Amino acid sequence: MSAPDIRRVTNQAPPLAGHNVVTGDAALAAAVLCHADEETLESLATLGAEAGSAEAQEHGRLANRFHPELVPYDRYGNRVDEVTFHPSWHWLMEKAVGHGLAAAPWALAEKDSAEGEHAHVRRAAGFFAWSQTEPGHMCPISMTYAAVPALRASEPLAEQWVPRLASTTYDFGVRDPAEKLGALAGMGMTEKQGGSDVRQNITEAHPVDADVYELHGHKWFTSAPMNDVFLVLAQAPHGLTCFLLPRVLPSGERNRLDVVRLKDKLGNRSNASSELEFRGTTAYRLGEEGRGVRTIIDMVAATRLDCVLGSASLMRRAVAEAGWHVAHRSAFGGVLADKPLMQNVIADLAVESEAATALGMRLAAAVDRPDDEHERALRRIGLPLAKFWVCKRTPAMVAEALECLGGNGYVEDSVMPLLFRESPLNSVWEGSGNVNALDVLRAIQREPEVLDAWITEVGRAKGADKRYDRAVDTTLALLGESMASPEELERSARRLAGSMATLLQGSLLIQNSPDEVADIFCASRLGGHGGTYGMLSGGDQRAVLDRATPSP
Repeated sequence: MSAPDIRRVTNQAPPLAGHNVVTGDAALAAAVLCHADEETLESLATLGAEAGSAEAQEHGRLANRFHPELVPYDRYGNRVDEVTFHPSWHWLMEKAVGHGLAAAPWALAEKDSAEGEHAHVRRAAGFFAWSQTEPGHMCPISMTYAAVPALRASEPLAEQWVPRLASTTYDFGVRDPAEKLGALAGMGMTEKQGGSDVRQNITEAHPVDADVYELHGHKWFTSAPMNDVFLVLAQAPHGLTCFLLPRVLPSGERNRLDVVRLKDKLGNRSNASSELEFRGTTAYRLGEEGRGVRTIIDMVAATRLDCVLGSASLMRRAVAEAGWHVAHRSAFGGVLADKPLMQNVIADLAVESEAATALGMRLAAAVDRPDDEHERALRRIGLPLAKFWVCKRTPAMVAEALECLGGNGYVEDSVMPLLFRESPLNSVWEGSGNVNALDVLRAIQREPEVLDAWITEVGRAKGADKRYDRAVDTTLALLGESMASPEELERSARRLAGSMATLLQGSLLIQNSPDEVADIFCASRLGGHGGTYGMLSGGDQRAVLDRATPSP
């Protein structure tokens, strides 16, 4: 008997590479066509092909293997506070900026042209797709996008900085921004003693000129310290205020910005997150003194949208890898994708992914209509709802997808561990689950129009599915009962937020997705989910699995 040829590998799934992450994603393509048009979808084809390439995947792997390093001093002992990155990080950043995923949509939207009509939907789809190459580098991309709404609080600062942030040229390095071809923005809100409760901030801002201040204090968590400009909060004479803090001053001199250390994080390791200290650091007031939260909240809202899109992107990459694996792996007498129980699991994951994609893209479409009262109100309540729900459900979803690959999924080469480490992140950043659930209640109590917007949005699907109709009535009854007691209202915040977010997803799937997707969603999410994935009862699970599986 001859010995087995152990060098010959069989029954292993080939690498998932060479597919188009945009046009090959039926759920994403459908969402783009729903909120934009065929031309918008076609404009993303090149990005989608690059995102699905083996080259992009290798750059993503290298950017996470070789982490950023802090260089506090140069060889002569001069304080420089710089961070070095692997070349693959710069490759990914150059592509992301070049595809217009930073602040370019704001500039396009101001133009009276077809190109600007769907600028934010196009950018959201691109952000969703490109994040699948490597999620960490999308943090500075997101903050640059989100800075623009807050910068509008000061016309002079906006005129100076928005064109730089809207550039599609990546120009790395601490240099005079007037000499750079493009710029990136960051944000510093939290401090050691307060965290999300930014009103406890102790960093002080002392006025030295009209709108010029000196900052003394610290920031506990500031990502991308190599970016060109930051929006930060500090206590001015009349209260908490928002400031613009550049790395390099108009004189060409470096601003006093000490990077104390880089955070050693669970995931997101390609991205540098830092602790900063200010000692006479120059900053420029953005908005009125004492209105810092009101000023920077527009930036927070935009980053929350990206948290939703980023988590939805993780879900999509996870289910794509799982679906691809089971389509090419045989066990126990047949291909895994043909096994009824595996179909149940993947279909369940696919529905979760499509619901997250649909909701994220719907909220991006609302950004494209800033003058529409309904869209503004929907964005106000929809963002904390989606941030709470989509980001909260991502870790369990990614873990289940990882398990579909078995032991292979627990090995770094499979990319699944990277996705799993990243999966809790968006639920923590820009307000944890409780912060967003309470923000939903705050919006309902202070702005009655936001509840009207939610009712209108979920009402669009009323009458199409009895399970959905019952869930809407149950949620409205729960809201009415909870409103009678402030304590009970807060205690029910998560339950309410989860129900309201699920119904937004259900409305979108009923209206825009294939019947088999909406049917499984309503049966499993509105009729009592089993607590784990793969416990669906009925439905065309094979059709849903096939819809979610990439086809190069």
